[in-house]
Amino acid sequence: MLYRKIQLPIERFLTSNSNKILVLDGARQVGKTFIIRHVGQKLFPNFIEINLKEDAEGDRAFARVHTVKDFYLRLSVIAGQKMGNKSDTLVFLDEIQSYPHLLTMLKFLKDEDRFTYVASGSLLGVTLSKTASIPIGSIETYHLYPLDFEEFLIANGVGQEVLNHIHDCFANRTSLDETLHRLILDKFKRYLLCGGLPDAVNTLLDTDNIVQLRRLQHEIHAYYGADASQYDANNRLKIRRVYDMIPSNLENKRKRVFANKIEGKIGKRFSDYAEEFDYLISAGIALEVKAISQPRFPMLESSQKNLLKLYLNDVGILTCLLYDRNISAVIDDFKSINLGSVYESVVAQELFAHCHQLYYYDNKKHGEIDFLIEDFDSLSVMPIEVKSGKDYRVHSALDNFLRNPDYHIKEAIVLSNNREVTIQNGITYLPIYYVMFL
Repeated sequence: MLYRKIQLPIERFLTSNSNKILVLDGARQVGKTFIIRHVGQKLFPNFIEINLKEDAEGDRAFARVHTVKDFYLRLSVIAGQKMGNKSDTLVFLDEIQSYPHLLTMLKFLKDEDRFTYVASGSLLGVTLSKTASIPIGSIETYHLYPLDFEEFLIANGVGQEVLNHIHDCFANRTSLDETLHRLILDKFKRYLLCGGLPDAVNTLLDTDNIVQLRRLQHEIHAYYGADASQYDANNRLKIRRVYDMIPSNLENKRKRVFANKIEGKIGKRFSDYAEEFDYLISAGIALEVKAISQPRFPMLESSQKNLLKLYLNDVGILTCLLYDRNISAVIDDFKSINLGSVYESVVAQELFAHCHQLYYYDNKKHGEIDFLIEDFDSLSVMPIEVKSGKDYRVHSALDNFLRNPDYHIKEAIVLSNNREVTIQNGITYLPIYYVMFL
C-alpha cells in the first residue's frame, strides 16, 4: 500500500467526535476512495460504502432522497445489518457531487448524529456553487493531490532516516553529499516520468515498464478530458479545448493562456471562458497560477484574473504527452531539449500539494518570475525561479525584482539540478528536490 500523508489527519478527524462531516475533495484517480476505505475499515467494525455515481447511473436509489428518514430507509436496504451506532459505524458517501442535494443533507445527518459520516468527490467547488443550501459550518473539506515527491520516495523504499537527513540539510541550507545527491536526483527524474497518480506509481513499481506506464497515463489524460467536459453539455468542446491546450501553452515562452487562441476567434476575452477555467480548476485536473504585477503581502489583493497560467495536475501526464516512451529526454541531459515546462510543472504540483496558493510575477518591463508564494512567518512574498539547465545563475527578471525595495523581499529561491546550496545577494540556490520541503 502506498503511504499517504493525509491518512493520519483523516484518522484524527474521524476519531475526534467533531461536530462536522469530513469531505475529501480532489481530482479523480488521486486515491480518495482508496484512502477513505483503508482508514474506514481500519477504524470502524461497520464500514458502509455507497458510490453515488454508480447509483446515479444505475438504480438511482438515492436520487429522490430528501429527508433523513428517507436516507436511513435507503441505507438499510443496502447495509441494514451494518447500521450500528456512531462509534462503530462509518457511512462513506463516495462521488457525492453526483447528488448535490445530499451535500445539503449532510447538515441534517450530522445534527441527528446517528452514525459517523465521510464523503468524497470531485468538482465539489462547482457543485457547491450550484447547491441551493450550502451546508456552511457542517463540513470540513480536505484536499487530496497526487503523491508528492516525498511520498514517491517513500514508495520507492527511501527510509525515514534518509528523509530526516535530507530535511535537516534543507533546513540548515546545506548540501547533500555527492552520492546521496545523485540518488535523490535520479529518483526525482523518475518522478518526472511517473508523476504521482497512485495507479501510475504502482505500475512503475510493479513493472518498470515505460510502455505500460505511458499507456495508463494516456488513458487517464483522455478520461480527464472527457470527464471534465461532460459537466456542461453546451460548452464541452470549449472545456476540452482549454484542457488540451495546456501542454502547448507551457511550451510557449510566456506559458500563459491566451483567450483568442482557444477557438481561434479575434476579440475573445478571458471572461468569455471563465466557466471553462472554473470547471477544470475545480475538477482538480488543472492548477491555476495567477499573475501579480505588484507583489505585496497579501497577494490576493492584487492578483490579476485575466492573466493566468494553467498546469496539468500531474507531471507524469505532461512528460507522457511531450515525450511519450522516450525516457532519455528526461533522464539524460540533452542540450537540445528544454525541460523548463516540465520542471515548472513539477514545482507547481508540489507547492499545491503543500497548500500554497500560487502566483507569478508579470511585468512587461522587468520580465516574469515563475512563482510567488506567501511567507506567513515574515509576512512577505517569496519569489521562486525554476531552472532546468546549467545556466541557473542567469535570472535577470529575479535580479530586477530584488532591486525594488518596495517589495520587502526577505528571501528568494532558485531551484535547479545543481547539488550545492549557496546564498548570494539575497538568493538561495537549492537543488530541485528540496522543493518537497518548501
